[in-house]
Amino acid sequence: MLRFLTFRVLAAIPVLLAMSVIIFTIIQAPPGDYADYVRNQMLFQANASTAAADAAAEKFRELYGLNDPLIAQYFRWIGGFFVGDLGHSFFYNRPILDVVADRLPPTIAIALTCHFLASVLGIGFGILAARNQYGWGDTILSIISFLGMTIPRFLMALIILYILAFKLNVQELGSFYSTAYGGQPMSLAKFWNLVQHIWPVIAVATIGGLAYNMRVMRANLLDTLNAQYVETARAKGMGEAGVVLKHAVPNALHPLVAYQGVVLPYMLAGEIEVAIIFSLPTIGPAIVDSMRRGDVMVTGTILMVLGATLIIGNIIADLLLAWMDPRVRLGGEA
Repeated sequence: MLRFLTFRVLAAIPVLLAMSVIIFTIIQAPPGDYADYVRNQMLFQANASTAAADAAAEKFRELYGLNDPLIAQYFRWIGGFFVGDLGHSFFYNRPILDVVADRLPPTIAIALTCHFLASVLGIGFGILAARNQYGWGDTILSIISFLGMTIPRFLMALIILYILAFKLNVQELGSFYSTAYGGQPMSLAKFWNLVQHIWPVIAVATIGGLAYNMRVMRANLLDTLNAQYVETARAKGMGEAGVVLKHAVPNALHPLVAYQGVVLPYMLAGEIEVAIIFSLPTIGPAIVDSMRRGDVMVTGTILMVLGATLIIGNIIADLLLAWMDPRVRLGGEA
């Protein structure tokens, strides 16, 4: 297993390097940079002359190396990952590492919560639907899964936001806590207040993963229930619940285990979409704000972190599959 893990980690290194080149190319593709944002601020807010604004923008570029060749900027940026210095965020006026460190933990926590709920509920509903094939329960759950996989998450978020803000007159949207809990230590009341603020994000981000898990679990469990070894277990007198839980479900889980390689980035993408709508202080709004103002290194760093989660998720999925099936880690020799 250690050899298997080492091979997967080493194989991820060139993928990360290729990803960094693609990300850097994408963030540098739009015209302009943060110096243009500085110039516009001087022109339209400080009422500076065009010559003074142009001079300030050019001085800004020289100071922060924005006029350097792109290859030099790339190596300076990618080298920061090895030394722990990712540069300075112009918009947030803080080190980029601090910006990511502040926003990444709540983003990961919400994504993991969504992943847990989507897995538990999706697998449970999938088993229930397969056990009641073509019944009312199966029909209702199939409709729910269809809607969950087809309705865009940002649209669901907009609908919930409209209902909360304009129909229910909910205040203090766009934050994790009410102002009354600012600076207070964590308590049961503060935790409940947190749940009241982030439940729309969790609900919308969960629904897509839940729908996928349920559909895959239902389809695979129906195939497994017709397998010969399941019929043998029934013939030996084992109860239907034991047949399903001990023999059918473990074998039907293999595709879902493989899916874990992309589920964390999928949940992160869902959280990002909804967090942008609700303006929560997580990774999503930081990506939008940095790209809007030309603070592209913040965007690139966040995208690299999200790309790394995809690779980590795939490694975890490979390890789980290798643990469940020796043929995976032995390369088909078992």
